[in-house]
Amino acid sequence: MNQRFYHPMFFLALLAVLLAALPSCTLIGRREPLKVYVLPAAALPASGQALLPLTLRIETPRASRALYGSRIVVMPEPLQLSTYQGARWSDNAPALLHDRLVEAFRQDNRLAAVVDEGDRVGADFDLVSDLGAFHSEYVQGRPRAVIHLDVRLIDSGRQRVLATHRFEVREPSAGESVDAVVEAFGRAADDLSRQLVDWTLDRIRAK
Repeated sequence: MNQRFYHPMFFLALLAVLLAALPSCTLIGRREPLKVYVLPAAALPASGQALLPLTLRIETPRASRALYGSRIVVMPEPLQLSTYQGARWSDNAPALLHDRLVEAFRQDNRLAAVVDEGDRVGADFDLVSDLGAFHSEYVQGRPRAVIHLDVRLIDSGRQRVLATHRFEVREPSAGESVDAVVEAFGRAADDLSRQLVDWTLDRIRAK
């Protein structure tokens, strides 16, 4: 009986040929393209009121671990957190909201300077906050953007808290798509920014 012996490399080469002949979809599932979203922002009009010769420092809000990633968080059911597949924010939620607030105060133009914790300059007041919610939730089958921010206005010179306030904003989405939900987040952030700017300036004037 004639027996043939094949080198192990022969079998490896044969396996490579067979795998190459298989449809690629059977080996690697297709991945949907990742969409990266910035937080939409509408320009806020300047107040037109007198300029205050003061500097405000806005610190990045503190938040839970769930909000420090770049994934867009959704609450499909009460007490359940999930994320939108194939979609990301361009930064984490605290950083996105911080940048929006800084821009809102600068557009308002009632303060001489608005800085953040990265600027090594003295400030007359500090705005410190905790971000309690930055997610979408479903109400009667329709999503809406939710933002909760607990704020403390601090007199930097005296190192004392001047005022505290909780801002809660809910903005319905025009649809269920991620694009529509992101637009709702932008409107919610704009609303919160307007409220926070007015509240802060009122408290500073009343000092």
